[in-house]
Amino acid sequence: MKTLNPTLAHVLKRLHYPLDVILTCVRWYVAYPLRLRNLEEMMAERGVSVDHSTVHRWALKPLPVLEKTFRRRKRPVGKSWRVDETYIRVNGQWKYLYRAVDKAGNTIDFLLRAHRDKTAARRYFEKSIAQNGAPETVTIDKSGANLAALEATNADRETPIKVRQSKYLNNLIEQDHRAIKRRTRPMLGFKSFRCARILLTGIELMHMIAKGQMKCVRGTHPSAAGQFYDLAT
Repeated sequence: MKTLNPTLAHVLKRLHYPLDVILTCVRWYVAYPLRLRNLEEMMAERGVSVDHSTVHRWALKPLPVLEKTFRRRKRPVGKSWRVDETYIRVNGQWKYLYRAVDKAGNTIDFLLRAHRDKTAARRYFEKSIAQNGAPETVTIDKSGANLAALEATNADRETPIKVRQSKYLNNLIEQDHRAIKRRTRPMLGFKSFRCARILLTGIELMHMIAKGQMKCVRGTHPSAAGQFYDLAT
């Protein structure tokens, strides 16, 4: 195998399992609608004894490192954004996952927030613009909080972002939410905000890879799995 990412090697140094076993379990967990006990059974069938709670701890360690590496290899996105938020259950309470896609369906960015208000929406727009550059147009639904956040963002800009409010023009992002919800549903909610944030990072990461949003070496066409493992090196 290629040389391991030094940061990843550091966070995994106390784990006494082969790296390929750890990364396989983590990828399966965020790529497919599986429960932790499903993964425990699947690994047992392959002769690997690992407790489901161990798989959960594994997932929390490498995903932030892999996502940071992916950010450096992410393909540029379009300038027309569709922004919306969806509900995520954390410790028995509903939290809000802000997300956006461009008109081609590519993921712009995502951010889990405790509240659904102007402050949360503006933080999302600031993060997305910092990571992807400013859009020319943003389409939102009739949310007053999102509109207020964009107006506040535009107040600090020489070239304002065009804002469109239309429930029906946002079908693309609402459909895209479903891919994320399919993966979170078997998880039956998250125990803490930190766990939710990290695992959603992994889910969004695999979703972007599946869409072809990761730059690969010219002339190569690795599978989604291959691209995920490539982030570890």
